[in-house]
Amino acid sequence: MELITTPNLDAPDDFYEALIEAHQGLSTDESHAFNARLVLVLANHIGSTAVLRQAFEAAAPSR
Repeated sequence: MELITTPNLDAPDDFYEALIEAHQGLSTDESHAFNARLVLVLANHIGSTAVLRQAFEAAAPSR
């Protein structure tokens, strides 16, 4: 399975709005913790270590 890196959200603006709303009222530490839990939930949904490793590469800062 390959990581999808081309636009694939059916409603990207709605996703962004929901993500921002999910962070409303959270402190910086709570926001970081929320993001960590979200990553773990989505990683579980993906389920493939190979795909997750591709995502790590895609998200890594340019060197």
